[in-house]
Parts: sequence; C-alpha cells; structure tokens
Amino acid sequence: MLAALLLLGAQAGGAEPVAARRLVTEYASLANITYAVAGGTELKLDVYRPRAVGPPRPTLVFVHGGGWVSGAKEDAVLWLVPWLEAGWPAVNVEYRISRTAHAPAAVEDVRCALRWVARYARDHGFDPARIVVSGDSAGGHLALAAALLPPATGLDRGCTVPYPAGTNSWVSVPEWNVLPAAVVSWYGITDVEEMLSGPRARGYAIEWLGSRPEREALARTLSPLSHVRAGVPPVITIHGDADPIVPYSDAVRLHEALAKAGVANRLVTIAGGEHGGFKPAEMDTAYAAIRAFLKERLGVTAP
Repeated sequence: MLAALLLLGAQAGGAEPVAARRLVTEYASLANITYAVAGGTELKLDVYRPRAVGPPRPTLVFVHGGGWVSGAKEDAVLWLVPWLEAGWPAVNVEYRISRTAHAPAAVEDVRCALRWVARYARDHGFDPARIVVSGDSAGGHLALAAALLPPATGLDRGCTVPYPAGTNSWVSVPEWNVLPAAVVSWYGITDVEEMLSGPRARGYAIEWLGSRPEREALARTLSPLSHVRAGVPPVITIHGDADPIVPYSDAVRLHEALAKAGVANRLVTIAGGEHGGFKPAEMDTAYAAIRAFLKERLGVTAP
C-alpha cells in the first residue's frame, strides 16, 4: 500500500520517484500485526522497516487523528514518508474509536502499542531508547498521553502483548513503563475537560467521553496538561493560530506549563494556519524545526 501511494504521488507531481523506488526496494511493509486484544477487539498496527534488520534505529510511532470518533491508521500512512526517507522504521497504530469503546480506551491502546514496540524492538531494529511518538489532532493528544500520563493513572493495567511470538499466548505487562524519548504533536489536544462544556465544548470530545457521571474527572485525568512535571519527555508542537477545531491556546498553555516545569519543548506557530492543511512552505518550516529539535535533544537525524 505504501509503495503504491508513493509511486502515485511522485507520478502525479511530475517528479522522478527516486525516493519511492528506494523505499520500495529497501523497506519491508508488515501490515495488520495484532499488538493487543481489548474488549474482544484485536488491535492492529503496521510496521515499516528496512528489509535488513541492522543496529537499532530511532523509531517513529504514529497515531492518526479523527477526534477519537473516526479515522483509521491507513488514513495516516503518508505522515510516515518523511521519516522513512530519513531512514527511520515507523509503526502506524490503530486504536478503538468511540463507536467501539468510549474513553479511556484509545489512551490505553496507544500505551499498549508502545509496549509492543519495546517487546519486539530486536525483531524489527527499533531502538527502545529512541522512540518518538507523534500524531495529529486527537492522535497528537494520544501521543502526549502516552508520554505524559504517569503509571499511577492505572491505564496500563489491562495491557497485554503476544508472547512468545507466533503463539496464542499473551502476557500482561503493566510493569513496563515504556517512556518515549520525545513527542511530536501536530495540533494535538491538551485539555480534554474544557471540551465538555462551555464556549470550547466540542461534540467529538462529548461523544468520546460518553454520558458517565464521572466524565469531567476522567477528562481531567486524560488531559496532558494535568500531568506536566519535571522529567517528562521533550515535546515539540506544531499548531496553527487560527485553528477552529483544536484551540491554539491548547498548544500555548502546554508550552508554558512545560517550560515552567523545566521540560525541553518548542512551539512552532503556523501564522494563520487552521487545523492542518498547511502550505508546503509551512510544512518545510515545521519539519526544519522538528529536525533541529530532535537533533538537539536526542542527537538523531530526523526528516
């Protein structure tokens, strides 16, 4: 699927598909691997990695957006391309959206996916110490939640991963505290509670939390802003200051809170930018900032 999209994109743009050819010949695409079972649902992820598994490499874990109520990992595959071109393996994660399970299921799922990445790092050439988790919109929130929410929230207790490989046995791994090395948030949600009522209420957040009586408390627990503290991974956020769907103030408040806690972070503001759909020059600016940030913080070469 990735190869077809790459070739189609290069041909449509009139460019020689050099990068596409290299990825097609040098990368393996492993689709729909079950990383956990939750509520009777097999949760899947896709792995894109060099065919020859060599020394551990920094690895991208990407989480799609859709307001926790829609979307699929296949929708996000083109987000992976810049990272693959930079030589990174990438993992594209699905999670339970609201029509399957209300909050906090999506957060639980993404945190379990990170444990799968750590468990099978050797098989795929991932470096567990250099995992960068990223996502757009609700996926940005889930990336932040994977990095900032502490084990004390209890959201890892039901996490299982298949073990050993190739069998039907499963092992619970709540003791694994898999902490990403950094977060790249594309206009991610940082305050879920404010989206349940008042002028910043959003229908997608209300749908995701459902009608449970304790939904405000749960929303507060699931808000990355509630868990900013010293020692959490560095965060870079890209957000348009005219975003009508996820308030730009989410990014500003997170940036200020992280800075106050002494956590390395950067806010890249897209002037006049809305909810994604940035211009090519704006995307170039964003990726240049990501590259510089990850080089400084992790010593890695990013897109």
